Amino acid sequence: MSRSLDPGVSLAWRLLKYRWLIVISAAVLAVDQVSKAWIRAHLPFNTYGEGAITVVRGFFYIVHVGNTGAAWSIFSGKSIFLAVLAGATLLAIFLGRRALGLGVTHAQVCFGLLCGGIAGNLVDRIARGHVVDFLDFHFGRYAYPTFNLADSAICVGVALYILSSLKTPRLVAS
Repeated sequence: MSRSLDPGVSLAWRLLKYRWLIVISAAVLAVDQVSKAWIRAHLPFNTYGEGAITVVRGFFYIVHVGNTGAAWSIFSGKSIFLAVLAGATLLAIFLGRRALGLGVTHAQVCFGLLCGGIAGNLVDRIARGHVVDFLDFHFGRYAYPTFNLADSAICVGVALYILSSLKTPRLVAS
């Protein structure tokens, strides 16, 4: 029997084809959730100032805050809407995997970071009603919006994909 007619082998081959996407997504999700669990276990909620962990005084602090919005708290209070949007985005990436060129390793790395980050924040929205943020940077009087590892993975994944798209305008779907 050929591979394409055997559903078990076919599924295994399809999963193997997207192995980097799966491995990186799972790793980002795991590291994100472990880091947030540590924050929840060691810092009281809404910790700023005296309760924060100083990493570099005047520049970098570890805090524990919740965000019911998206980046820079846009759509604040719309956690359910953002959870539905995250789920729809993950579904769209899955359905559009060929058109997005996810058969190519570098695209899998980019989307692995993106999907793992989306999934990490989605877990928070479902479990807590908000995203746990804890990385707090200050640049003089400016405090950059507090974020987490999932947010970082999303930004890095998108940036890498844009850069690779500029370098190679048409990713070949395979």
